[in-house]
Amino acid sequence: MERADLVELLSPEGLRLLDSLPPYESAADVVRTVAQLRKQGHPPGLVATVLTQSKLRAKATAKFGPFASRMLFTEAGLEQATRLAVAARHAGRYAQADLTRVADLGCGIGGDAMAMAALELDVTAVDADEVTAAITSYNLAPFANARVVQSRAEDVDLGGRDAVYLDPARRTAGHADTRRLSDPSDWSPKLGFVFELAARMPVGVKLGPGVDRALLPDDAEAQWISVDGQVVEVGVWTGALARDGIRRAALVIKGDEAAELSAPGDTEDEPTGALGAYLYEPDGAVIRARLIGDLARSLGARMLRHDIAYLTSDDLAPTPFASAFRVLEELPTKEAELRAALAKRRIGALEIKKRGADVDPAALRKRLKLKGEASGTLVLTRIGARHVALLVERVA
Repeated sequence: MERADLVELLSPEGLRLLDSLPPYESAADVVRTVAQLRKQGHPPGLVATVLTQSKLRAKATAKFGPFASRMLFTEAGLEQATRLAVAARHAGRYAQADLTRVADLGCGIGGDAMAMAALELDVTAVDADEVTAAITSYNLAPFANARVVQSRAEDVDLGGRDAVYLDPARRTAGHADTRRLSDPSDWSPKLGFVFELAARMPVGVKLGPGVDRALLPDDAEAQWISVDGQVVEVGVWTGALARDGIRRAALVIKGDEAAELSAPGDTEDEPTGALGAYLYEPDGAVIRARLIGDLARSLGARMLRHDIAYLTSDDLAPTPFASAFRVLEELPTKEAELRAALAKRRIGALEIKKRGADVDPAALRKRLKLKGEASGTLVLTRIGARHVALLVERVA
């Protein structure tokens, strides 16, 4: 979004037009809506801008729920924004630590700042980009305890602030079609600045879940978070924001439920053993946090192989930290024989999961030429040096 587009959108006419649109549903609706709005005499540029916002609001519902219908977005800002359920937990850390004057440096469209303001924290939201800062001002307008500053994070005077939250920009500049930056020295602000700041005051920082763990301070708490099966971030917390005795944590959020596994550090894996009656696929947050060993012990399970994150046990132990499967039988691994085995069982719909197997599940599924009314789940992995194909069924 360009500055001129934003000015037009934020005009009384622009906001009225945006709020008058029906919920976005499909591209076909857009064609019809464009024709109607142009017929009513609205400028082409404004029509394009409000329709883009309508589409982004629909997409944002997954992250912000009903609040999305009263917010503004950029494409890149929405992609990088923290989900509301996660932002609320971020804000809760500051409230619980009695850190009430927070600077949100690199605030993006303001998702985390909104959650903090909702908990009555005094929030200064900062972003270097003019358009993003203006959009954040709109999103934070309902909160008297929040203000927005357009500035680089490095240039902000933190006097009067007792804690900081940062979400470094890890993509190239712009509001759409941005590219991921892998080098922390290219982030804005740089990761070095973030952790230098942590030496002065409590800091929370949101990073990508695949961040190089060697970059994380030894005295910080790192909490990997998954939402509905997708690992969305690692939150790194220092000073009063880090919990006593916890340096590694996996928070698993599914719908309205949340569960956490935590430890003073990486945990030691369990020994490997024979395939049992049940197979467990640990949640990605547990794997990233390297808490598979603790999970295995809680389930009375063992590793299938030391370098593959599948667990197995003889008895079922329900857990929020892994998907459980009942092992039905072992099938041949040779493709022609596997195809025949699946055809014999009349499996026409097949979920394929793999770890330790060099295979493209989509391409394999096509080659298997599945036919039949039954469905199943196939796990391709290794037990010791042996490749295996396991027919399993998911345990609710």
